[in-house]
Amino acid sequence: MTEIGAFSGRHVLAELDGIEPRLLDDPAFLGEALRSSVAEAGATVIDVLTHRFEPHGVTVLALLAESHASVHAYPEIGAAFADVFTCGDKADPELAVRLLARALGTESFRMSTAHRGHGARQLTEPVGRGLTRSWAVSDVMFETRTDFQHLLIGRTAQGISLFCDGERQSTEATQLTYHEALMVPPMLLAERVRRVLIVGSSEGVASQLAVAEGAEVVDHVDIDRVAVRACAEHLPYGYTPAELAAAERGDGPIRVHYRDGWEFLAAAEPGYDVIVIDLPDENDDPAAQHNRLYGKEFLDRCTALLALGGVVSSQAGCPTMWRDDTLITAWHRFTEAFGTVVYYGSDEHEWAFLSGRAEPGEPDLEANLKKAGYRPETIDALALRGNTVPPLRVRASDRPRRGA
Repeated sequence: MTEIGAFSGRHVLAELDGIEPRLLDDPAFLGEALRSSVAEAGATVIDVLTHRFEPHGVTVLALLAESHASVHAYPEIGAAFADVFTCGDKADPELAVRLLARALGTESFRMSTAHRGHGARQLTEPVGRGLTRSWAVSDVMFETRTDFQHLLIGRTAQGISLFCDGERQSTEATQLTYHEALMVPPMLLAERVRRVLIVGSSEGVASQLAVAEGAEVVDHVDIDRVAVRACAEHLPYGYTPAELAAAERGDGPIRVHYRDGWEFLAAAEPGYDVIVIDLPDENDDPAAQHNRLYGKEFLDRCTALLALGGVVSSQAGCPTMWRDDTLITAWHRFTEAFGTVVYYGSDEHEWAFLSGRAEPGEPDLEANLKKAGYRPETIDALALRGNTVPPLRVRASDRPRRGA
């Protein structure tokens, strides 16, 4: 077995079908098929046990130095369950299942992998009513429960990733796509970008993009000091520890405030050119305190702090039809509060964003992009043209309201 310090492994669960029944009722054949498959995949076989049931059916168990593997065969339907659990990095349990399928003469199989032990985690993220997404976290780099949320930073297939209360917030592979969709449209809509307020956005990328656009002052407000510092320490994007320390001291254009956003706005001086709300998605949980930072009163507080030509922008939910309730609600708030509203639905990410400006008008975002100080990597003129059209379900949702 592996040492205690390397207490981790991969557990593969598989279903195989389309197998010739006589093979599944042969203990000797199945035992050798399992033995050779796991051995070729790098495991050390200690022993193989088999048992045949009456009138048919076979169970095979392989004891491995790395853990175990098994097959439970159902000849009457030409199918079998298999599982392979290996600790450490020597053996490849997914390869063992593929080799077993080949030995059984089938290409019809399905498998899933659970990462177990220290430094590994399988996270199930809700993505809609009755829908979840599973994240294999191969290396948990940081995990704690702060005063406000459960926080986990670990390695996934999308690189180092941030999860708050079980929901993915950003990943190494996709964070720039997300943050540019959040920040670029409001910065193009605003009359100028000199003074910026960001509520949430623990990673610090949003603050950095504002500075790149030319902001002279960026007030970054986040209630969770532990989360912001963990992001700086472990994420390869956003603030470095040194940059965060400077922002905490107020050295430079970025000033970090560990405050409740609601309270900060109550005491803030007016004159912001851009105010960005970047929090976990609004939901219907009455205990979720961040929901109040999406409501009309908070939006009104933000609007009261804007300079002439200033913009309020918010993460507004997901445009997919199984999770667009919060987007439709946000759309109604913004269209009622602002003379100009710009929708931006990322073409490579699942989130949508709304930006509002008090003054009515038809902004020319493409022209503003040409003269912008920051040159985005994931947004160009065609992206602005296509992604600023709200989904039909969103646009149609307020027709009865306006006709009433």
